[in-house]
Amino acid sequence: MKQDVRILLLGEPKVGKTSLIMSLVGEEFPEEVPLRAEEITIPADVTPEKVPTHIVDYSEREQTDEVLKQEIIKANVVCVVYDVTKEDTIDKIKTKWIPLVNGEAEKGNKVPIILVGNKSDLRSGSSMETILPIMNQFPEIETCVECSAKNLKNISELFYYAQKAVLHPTAPLYDPEDKQLKPLCVQALSRIFCISDQDNDRILSDAELNCFQKCCFGNPLAPQALEDVKTVVWKNTSDGVQDNGLTLNGFLFLNTLFIQRGRHETTWTILRKFGYDDTLELTDNYLYPELRVPMSCSTELNHLGHQFLQRLFDKYDEDKDSALSPSELRNLFSVFPYMPWGAEVYTAVPTTDEGYISYQGYLCQWTLSAYLDIHRCLEYLGYLGYPILTEQESQTTAVTVTREKEVDLEKGQTQRSVFLCKVIGPRGTGKTAFLQAFVGQNAAGSPSSAFSPYTINMVKVSNQDKYLILYEVDVETAFLKASDASCDVACLMYDSSDPHSFEYCASIYKQHYMESNIPCVLVASKVDLPEVKQLHGMNPAEFCYKHRLPPPLPFSSLSLDSTSKTIYTKLAWAAAYPHLNGSDMSNTSFWLRVTLGSAVVAVLGFAIYRAFARQK
Repeated sequence: MKQDVRILLLGEPKVGKTSLIMSLVGEEFPEEVPLRAEEITIPADVTPEKVPTHIVDYSEREQTDEVLKQEIIKANVVCVVYDVTKEDTIDKIKTKWIPLVNGEAEKGNKVPIILVGNKSDLRSGSSMETILPIMNQFPEIETCVECSAKNLKNISELFYYAQKAVLHPTAPLYDPEDKQLKPLCVQALSRIFCISDQDNDRILSDAELNCFQKCCFGNPLAPQALEDVKTVVWKNTSDGVQDNGLTLNGFLFLNTLFIQRGRHETTWTILRKFGYDDTLELTDNYLYPELRVPMSCSTELNHLGHQFLQRLFDKYDEDKDSALSPSELRNLFSVFPYMPWGAEVYTAVPTTDEGYISYQGYLCQWTLSAYLDIHRCLEYLGYLGYPILTEQESQTTAVTVTREKEVDLEKGQTQRSVFLCKVIGPRGTGKTAFLQAFVGQNAAGSPSSAFSPYTINMVKVSNQDKYLILYEVDVETAFLKASDASCDVACLMYDSSDPHSFEYCASIYKQHYMESNIPCVLVASKVDLPEVKQLHGMNPAEFCYKHRLPPPLPFSSLSLDSTSKTIYTKLAWAAAYPHLNGSDMSNTSFWLRVTLGSAVVAVLGFAIYRAFARQK
């Protein structure tokens, strides 16, 4: 909504433009009237809409045509004043003043006009019979007000309507020639209907209508008023009321009726409550509320965010199979101007056997969005109506900004529930297969470009659900600077069947992680193939022992046994307890706590490692 209103009064000499302004300000008819009144500013606190209003007079004798053009450009609304007793001043409305104001303007960009019939005290009847054809000819005319500067009749109403034409404009909402809502208005109101239809049955029930009414106007409708509304819609539409509720067509008809009856402010109140500006675009303030995230902090969805997302999932999971099919997902995102989740989501999160996004996968994708790009996540929540449906000030209440990582290290514990693991290794190591195995999928037979570089899933750490994000680092573009190595845990992966593979991991470790506080876990991939000696100064086990790292963990995408699956839990544990990086992480007792209850093979691996350590 505009922050101030500029009203310009035009018309033939002697029609009373200056008298109208002076009568408004002085609350009495002036005995002496100057050729032109100085610009008047009415403070916000004395205007009905609480917006500062500037009233500008025009005098043909005192001002040039160039000055007039500049004033028209600056004006938000023009009041064309005529004398109700003089037909020639009425004729000049269509032959002179409207062409002057909007003659070169395109449809939809015309300045709103209020027709003002002054000196009604000198005429017994109304001029409306003459004015109506003009109003029908020029759709930019908002209304006509007959008034009298002399007896103060309708003076305040005149300026109220002028202010209203600016703050609650007709042009973006309604096409008076076609007598229907404009496409952008239909689109905005359809989104509002979908958000308000909380059970997704395509009908606004009495309870939903009252929630909507309370949200927009502060109070629910009385039962009789609710019935009256539905009766009006039922009488005027064939499909506006169904099963005693309001359909989308009924909702659109109701708003059309508000506008046709001059109650634009009702529709604008609804639109602005749901985040729209005067161009029917969602405002930046609504979509992108300010959220400060310090450098070493991360962002996670909190309990309010999860509660909202669960309600949303339940609403659109129409067959109640705890998964969203592609059509259900499209319905969920129908309130967006675009589809926010692409095909890559199906390779980034857990899915069902049918390939649908499970509830766990749905939460995982939202968690990934909140972690990687919180401002885009806030935008998504805004489109879905989070602040309206939760009665919160903004989407930021759905998010927690974690404390600095340095504080976690000092205290030896973390409050985070989402951790980022960068999976690093030479090309052909099997990193994509490692990521896909994490979400229960098989990468065999498809190029790595077909998969998301991210996967995310839930893991248990100390009997608590945590989210682990795996990111496959592109070895050709990454590690150009130190920040590229930043993460909660690094997974250095080498191919145990390739003698040159470990050299890359050792180099990356020395270059980026040896002196850092970031825990590292080495993974030996393709253990289903014959193991070969790594052409490095020392073998991987010796390297880990020297640098106080846990021994390499075996992984094979062909046989996802409990040992391979435990790797993801170990990565999450390492991220959750970064203060144990170093000697404690290489300690067998630490890893026994992680893998307690896992396959005996894993425990045996640590026993062998400990024996090797004693020999050293």
